[in-house]
Amino acid sequence: MRVILLTFVVGLTLGLAGCYTVPETGRRSMIMVSPGQESAMGASAFADLRAKQKVSEDPEANARVRRVGKRIAEAVGKDLPGAQWEFVVFDDPETVNAFALPGGKVGVYTGLLKLAESDDELATVMGHEIGHVTARHGAERMTEGLIAAAGGLILDTAMKDNKSHDLIVAGYGVAAGGGMLAFSRQHESEADFIGIRYAARAGYNPAAAITFWQKMAKENKGGRLPAFLSTHPSNERRIADLQQWIPAVLPLYEAAKKRYP
Repeated sequence: MRVILLTFVVGLTLGLAGCYTVPETGRRSMIMVSPGQESAMGASAFADLRAKQKVSEDPEANARVRRVGKRIAEAVGKDLPGAQWEFVVFDDPETVNAFALPGGKVGVYTGLLKLAESDDELATVMGHEIGHVTARHGAERMTEGLIAAAGGLILDTAMKDNKSHDLIVAGYGVAAGGGMLAFSRQHESEADFIGIRYAARAGYNPAAAITFWQKMAKENKGGRLPAFLSTHPSNERRIADLQQWIPAVLPLYEAAKKRYP
């Protein structure tokens, strides 16, 4: 009876999930979180980060991030309706990172600004992070996690009297975990593709993504996990994909240069 009830709950959960078409790629995804809920969570998380981490007061760094961010936001356009854009520089020279949250909240660390020497390189990174948001990767990952958890609960209940119960449930956990890792790598590659399109439409050279990731490859040498155990593609795979995609994106860049001399 409990298995039937759990199966019904999972079926109802799937029924409540909606389909979403990812801008720029056309991929269809299943999502259970509304855009309004995403924006609220993004705004809350961003406010928390601003309260806990040191915000840079460097006028040059802030002007640079806002300048690039404004153009990327214009390129994103209707891909992120209702966005309340906010660009903040966090003062942490050791952190080579940037992020974007639902609702148009973007953070860039000073460590990344040092590595991304040109606005073109910065634009491809910011475009990538915003690509995660317009593709709704966070909500998709939450949905996938809920479904995997529900499936595991059903399996655990159904197999409770089986002698191989522990082995079967552990095997499911490994399989589900591996699926989530691949899912995350797919997201990273998709954000790379979307990001160079945003950068190109904003008048920034998308080829800068290659030089940036070549630098990152040098930064990341040593102690790397194998690609199949990583939530990100290998640097080599990422660079190879970008090299393949960029020729098709260059016309967007050439057209945008007329608007952004």
